[in-house]
Amino acid sequence: MSYTSRIDLSDHVRKQACGLLQARLSDALDLEAQAKQAHWNVKGPHFLQLHQLFDAVHDEIEQFVDLLAERITTLGHVADGRVTTTAAATTLYGYPLEATGGEAHLKALAASLGAFGKAVREAIDQAGVIGDADTADLFTQVSRETDKQLWFLEAHLQAH
Repeated sequence: MSYTSRIDLSDHVRKQACGLLQARLSDALDLEAQAKQAHWNVKGPHFLQLHQLFDAVHDEIEQFVDLLAERITTLGHVADGRVTTTAAATTLYGYPLEATGGEAHLKALAASLGAFGKAVREAIDQAGVIGDADTADLFTQVSRETDKQLWFLEAHLQAH
């Protein structure tokens, strides 16, 4: 722990909650970079619309990163956002460097966003089990917005 707080959660609960939060923080940082990868490299007939969509998705994920990191520090621990930690700890799919067309980027980013959403929903339950309702609520907030962002991406993949 980096400091002592008057938050009425035991050190044990805080440590477990921060483990859950750090795992999802590493995923969120990877996801944030993947959204920028799509934003920078998309090509094709719907370039401008997808370029803007991927940037908007990135901005939402950036908010997840702050929420997760700030909860870790609120609980008295150190949020680890280093690239080396993120690369070693992420559970997301590796983003395909060969993706260029809009559909390829949509599928790749949707796959990672879907995996992230699943992990966040699992973290909701785990935070509840350890007795940290506030962390569970934070994960619920992130889950809701993740689902919305996934919907935005998947809507572009639906057949006409």
